[in-house]
Amino acid sequence: MHYGDSKIKAIFSVTFDNAFVVHDVKVVEGPNGLIVAMPSRKRPDGKYCDIFHPISTDAREVVSSAIMAAYNEAVAQASQDGVTADVTA
Repeated sequence: MHYGDSKIKAIFSVTFDNAFVVHDVKVVEGPNGLIVAMPSRKRPDGKYCDIFHPISTDAREVVSSAIMAAYNEAVAQASQDGVTADVTA
């Protein structure tokens, strides 16, 4: 799926141990490159807060690394297939 000029590059669903799934995890263009953005919701005060997120730095790194590896693999496959649009995995 192509997101046009959006900073969103991909939207993932992540499954943990075939027991728990988290939808709407995004890979977005941040100020210093691609980052993983957890699902969030808009609060009444207009700010956004994550509705799911790893608690520890180590857990965040494991999740982010797996998502970025899947993203990079999907981009590489799309490139091999001649597809130039952003991907959804």
